[in-house]
Amino acid sequence: MSTPPDGLPIYRVLTGPDDASFCRRVSEAIGLGYELHAGPSVTFNGENVIVAQALIWPARPEQASE
Repeated sequence: MSTPPDGLPIYRVLTGPDDASFCRRVSEAIGLGYELHAGPSVTFNGENVIVAQALIWPARPEQASE
């Protein structure tokens, strides 16, 4: 597949509290075919650890016509 499914963008940043739900969202995106773009960013908002993870849809080489 050369483009993400369901009209999703080729670049996404997922954010949220560092919990199982966030990990599931990242895992689901990887399952769709996205790849991690660098490591996560982490901050603390005074109550929770907040994580951001960028994901990209991998560039697929054009298939040559024979």
